[in-house]
Amino acid sequence: MNTDARHPAVMDYPRRDASDKLQGRTRYTADLGGLETLHAVLVRAEVASARILRVDVTRARAMPGVRAIAIAHDGPGLHGIGIADQPIFAGSVIRHHGEPIVAIAADTLVQAQAAAREVLIDTEPMRAVLTMAEALAPGAQLIHPDWASYEVLKEGAERGGNIAWEASVQRGDTKSAFARPDVVVVEGTYEVGRQSHVPFEPRAVIASFEDGRYHIQTSTQVPWTVRAVTSKVLGIAPSMVRVTVPSVGGGFGLKFDCTLEPYAAILARKSGRTVSLVNSREEEQMTCLCRENAQIRIRSAVTASGEIVAREAEVLMDCGAYGGEQVFLTTMTAHTLMGNYRLGSVRLTTKAVYTNTPPNGAFRACNGVYNTFALERHTDEICGSIRMDPLEFRRRNVVGDGSLGATGQVFQGDVLRPMLDRLVQMRPAKDPAVPDGLLYGRATTVGTWFVFVGPSTATVNLNADGSATLVTAGVEIGSGTMMQSLPQIVAAELGIHPSAVIVKSADTDASGRDMGVGGGRTTVSIGAASAAACAEVRAKLLASASELLQTEPAKLVLTGGRVEIMGRPGSGTSIQKVIQHAEMVTGPISGSGSFTAPGVAALPGCAAGHFIDAIDIPVFAVHECELTVHPATGHVTILAYRVVQDVGRALNPRAIRSQVQGGVVQGLGYALHEEITINTKGSFDQRGFESYLLPLAEDVVPVEVDLFEGAPSLGPLGTKGAGEVPILNVGAAVACAVANAIGKPVAQLPLTPPRVLALLTGRLMPQAATAV
Repeated sequence: MNTDARHPAVMDYPRRDASDKLQGRTRYTADLGGLETLHAVLVRAEVASARILRVDVTRARAMPGVRAIAIAHDGPGLHGIGIADQPIFAGSVIRHHGEPIVAIAADTLVQAQAAAREVLIDTEPMRAVLTMAEALAPGAQLIHPDWASYEVLKEGAERGGNIAWEASVQRGDTKSAFARPDVVVVEGTYEVGRQSHVPFEPRAVIASFEDGRYHIQTSTQVPWTVRAVTSKVLGIAPSMVRVTVPSVGGGFGLKFDCTLEPYAAILARKSGRTVSLVNSREEEQMTCLCRENAQIRIRSAVTASGEIVAREAEVLMDCGAYGGEQVFLTTMTAHTLMGNYRLGSVRLTTKAVYTNTPPNGAFRACNGVYNTFALERHTDEICGSIRMDPLEFRRRNVVGDGSLGATGQVFQGDVLRPMLDRLVQMRPAKDPAVPDGLLYGRATTVGTWFVFVGPSTATVNLNADGSATLVTAGVEIGSGTMMQSLPQIVAAELGIHPSAVIVKSADTDASGRDMGVGGGRTTVSIGAASAAACAEVRAKLLASASELLQTEPAKLVLTGGRVEIMGRPGSGTSIQKVIQHAEMVTGPISGSGSFTAPGVAALPGCAAGHFIDAIDIPVFAVHECELTVHPATGHVTILAYRVVQDVGRALNPRAIRSQVQGGVVQGLGYALHEEITINTKGSFDQRGFESYLLPLAEDVVPVEVDLFEGAPSLGPLGTKGAGEVPILNVGAAVACAVANAIGKPVAQLPLTPPRVLALLTGRLMPQAATAV
């Protein structure tokens, strides 16, 4: 196990859960329960838009093994982000294909499925609004006619009609800038489809109702959100809901919402039994809270020397039938689409648009992935218009120390420019040999992400054997943070080995409130809270040791599981003896800590409808892709991929490199393979893996990675989140490289062989950038 002499927390500490997961011994939520556990199913809508005239469960209730049935009146509350617009059951109106109408619990899954087939639902079809163009057309049917009556959970956004939420940015006078005689105006429109998360484990929950409280065991990234939403829709106090989290088989943002949990809770209360509800793989796909489809329009005014004097943009995000995460994600456009480069003046609107399609949600790096694609394609098109080398243009214009962000925040540190230089140094001396007949392209892109900070708490308890137990609401979703980074931080603070740190699984009854695991925040927020808890433990430990050793606490150090006198290795005593002394004199040693975003200043009045006006911790990435395109088939082959990632400080370099490798492969799926299309019924055409094409082992490309350290960060030990950002630039890098290879503008993802071939042959007319 390699360690870094600079700080005891830095090491290639291996994952303690790796062996069990590789050998199939890990038990996920779907594996739990017992012989007495009931099995539940959801009866879902088979149309995209209709009025519900009647729901008759009489025959279903009489079926063998049925123990409980729930419908809309059992969970009447609405929930949402920014606005409470979503019920858990369709009551009077169906707004999307797959919307739950009835929940059934029975002794066996087969019995529950049989009962579901006996539910009678009479509906009156309504015209389905399936695209954003239809939703925004004059006179369009309103998906939420009563939108004005919804509870507003956050003020400040424009809303109305089929626009669930509108966030905007206005800084400076773009109109005057575009009118300048010395600028070239470049415009472009870019489109992306949906992407499905496909975690190893589908969404699953086990619920019980005992002693007047609900206990929900669930595969989630956000136990406190599950607690809050479940209590809201059931109309009960949040304290009546306990959420615990077993091992989670991946999430990628899919499990950043409360979805199945309220149904299981209701059925558990009605039946008096423990209830298990697990999505089938087809249900998981067809109701996936996908990365949303979107359209991005960008217009820039640029001088011949490459100065961007103004930028205007409009982003349309399809949120599906309910606002969901997309309401919050409208905020992020200001920091991703309007990130990367210094801008003179800015005008931006981002709209979350209702359609009669399955709701979308959060997905690794969220809308940053397609905003970076659009921005970097637009950047290359600017370079073509003013005849400037794309790399040189980026070096001149990337944000640096003192640069003004879109919302007026001031960036600290010169990070992206040296990262670009670092990537150039990674290039081989010669370009790769390309077989005759293939088209070769290379592109370098930059990206800006940010860490969601938010509230976190932690408690650290010292045990009699010298180990420490860390209690947080954090969840291990596969990134390794709970298994590697947090034990490393705690161990370094207390002078013990990471293997002596026990990380308790999330339990809302035992841990304080936390925003959840996602957005690259876990190491930063929970890590900082854990460090604060350790500071209290450390002070108590040294005070007790001071009594034993008759030495001032300031002259004592914690190292190797011992308390030693500074400058005298081997002196002192073991931590176990100090703990034993403390327990006799003052009691067990424990400490608590908390952390939240301190807030970064933005210019007042610049942003409206935003949840975050400025970035607490920017995270930057530089990617380079080399590829070939087969002119006869449109097939794209990746030859080489390089990444320079801003990590602040790499606590576990090996773990970060594995996250980069995985993120790039997932991004290649988005760029080249994965496509979801919606049919006239409002459901997905891609129902399973035979039609939804994920990257396979043969698609994996070794990624050359350079970890860029030293950028400013308020994270513990200068860390930044490392799991979110690796996917950020991939679609952009591939698209720009393909455009360079075929000599045609690329304005849409994914770049499937038929789409690339259509670009090559002129059958697909790209929405090319225009320069004035």
